[in-house]
Amino acid sequence: MSSSGKSRQILQSIRNIPQQVMNYISEAVSRIFSPRDDDYPATGVQPFEGDPPDKNND
Repeated sequence: MSSSGKSRQILQSIRNIPQQVMNYISEAVSRIFSPRDDDYPATGVQPFEGDPPDKNND
């Protein structure tokens, strides 16, 4: 590869880096502000079913 070919390739990659960064950020922003796409069941509030704390540890 000639010297001009390498410099042309370097300039092209320098131009592509800001585009890739903006694409990465815009994809994240669009995912944050898009409607939910999860399929969790709407179960509501669930009661706590754990053990009560020991009163001896006061």
